[in-house]
Amino acid sequence: MKIAVDAMGGDFAPAVVVNGALQAAEQYGIPVTLVGDGTTLEDIVGGKNPGGGVSIRHCDEVVRMDESPFKAIRSKKSSSIRIAFELVRDGQADAVVSAGNSGATLAAGLVILGRLKGVERPGIASILPGRVGDVILIDAGANVDCRPVHLLHFAFMANAFAVSCLGMKNPKVGLLSIGEEGVKGNELVKAAHGLFKESGLNFAGNVEGRDIFSGEVQVIVCDGFVGNVALKVSEGMAKAVSSMIKEEMRKSLLGKLGLIFGAHAFKRLRDSLDYETYGGAPILGINGIGIVCHGSSSERAILNGIRRAAEYLRNDVRDKLAASLGQGDSSGSREP
Repeated sequence: MKIAVDAMGGDFAPAVVVNGALQAAEQYGIPVTLVGDGTTLEDIVGGKNPGGGVSIRHCDEVVRMDESPFKAIRSKKSSSIRIAFELVRDGQADAVVSAGNSGATLAAGLVILGRLKGVERPGIASILPGRVGDVILIDAGANVDCRPVHLLHFAFMANAFAVSCLGMKNPKVGLLSIGEEGVKGNELVKAAHGLFKESGLNFAGNVEGRDIFSGEVQVIVCDGFVGNVALKVSEGMAKAVSSMIKEEMRKSLLGKLGLIFGAHAFKRLRDSLDYETYGGAPILGINGIGIVCHGSSSERAILNGIRRAAEYLRNDVRDKLAASLGQGDSSGSREP
């Protein structure tokens, strides 16, 4: 097993990405190939790689966050994210982790590895903490403009992922909307609602934003625009609430004592809400394993993203997903 990491992707790349990869190699014994500017990466790695678990693959180009994903992937043949997926295609790596341009990560996966058969649009499946269990939010940002059938495909992929890879049994599937009634929502959601009712999925109907973290519905489906906004709002709210609680408790002696005696409970709560704990979100539907990390990922987030990729490889996520979708042969078509 070897994980290809886009060392040039992310707000704090390459130093934070390199250090996270070094930790993954040291703590979990996961071999990592860093893809990026060789001279820069060698300077950062220095003597911190005594076990040789981290190797470097030089490339000359980087896809910036403000670039058009497909255009950049096709024009920048030596970009770090493209080379990372080419390593998987050529059998020199088994999965890709990137905190860079998420659209470019998806585009590179499609262009280089192709799609699983029957999948029209891959989606990013973000795993969120629910009150009574994990929740899969799909799509979390890959497709900002969708048709109703795309939402249905997201639901089938996330359902298969939940059952085959996360051990969920007959997960409830919901459509994210502005009301529980089927007649509420925009035209996309209302049209998709009818498809979901006839799909054979364990469809729980529409769910509202306040229901995401209840955990009572295990798969929540929306387009990538709505999903990404919901994800970022959730992250911001978790940080804001944590800070506000600490500030209020520091205002009194009893509050300060509560902080001291409740430190472990606060840490568990913080970790359960922290996206860094989950590392990254898998791209479901490409013919391989690709993990999208947050652009502002820390060393810990990169470490956990690599660990998550290794777990998916050990659990044969790609093949299980293909089999659950009824594909049989997991080879797929590539973007033209």
